[in-house]
Amino acid sequence: MKPIIQISIDVTTLDEAIGLASEAVAAGVDWLEAGTPLILAEGMRGAQLFRREFPHVPIVADLKTMDGAGLEAEVMFKAGANMVVVMGQAHDASIIEQVKMAKRYGGKVMCDVMLCPDKPGRARRAQELGVDYIIVHTGFDERNMIKGLSPLDDLPAVLQAVTIPVQAVGGLSIDQAIQTLQMGAQIVVFGAPLVISGTEFKAQQGFEQQLREIVQRVKQIDLSPRT
Repeated sequence: MKPIIQISIDVTTLDEAIGLASEAVAAGVDWLEAGTPLILAEGMRGAQLFRREFPHVPIVADLKTMDGAGLEAEVMFKAGANMVVVMGQAHDASIIEQVKMAKRYGGKVMCDVMLCPDKPGRARRAQELGVDYIIVHTGFDERNMIKGLSPLDDLPAVLQAVTIPVQAVGGLSIDQAIQTLQMGAQIVVFGAPLVISGTEFKAQQGFEQQLREIVQRVKQIDLSPRT
């Protein structure tokens, strides 16, 4: 089994987003993520644009839903997204409603356990409620205020708690992101090292070439089944 490579497009204009997405797809990325900044700035248009330009590429809409989960999911599934994100801190009812909507539209649900006091326990409960993927996430503001935090610290326990695919995100270097696969994650996400420069959300120079090199490294990794 080969790992899935996901790129988060965390810019705030459609022009920037489509440029980065085009480079990412050309470089061999598997999934495109309409990041939260893009969704906040452009709503469902980011997902619509990605679907129009890349009809066969799976699209993640990083909604970070806390409430109104069914409606938010429906909007993004209708716009062309394949996957939506609900927060683990949300009520069970929100997770249930998003899962229901995903089943209606043939989509999938990711549960982000950022800031959950018991991340493994919440991940296990989310799996019971029907989500398809778990995101182990250390937030942008959180890690900037509290130095040294890393999703790598939480990843092993979450991997032990669930059997569905897991990804880890939040301030990881390229090598650390690849390390998540060696630890047992099945989806590797690249964003902050490439798209976020310092404290500004913007593209860096040489994006496509750097991403091509990363994709080549990741595609050489064979994932062993987790037990």
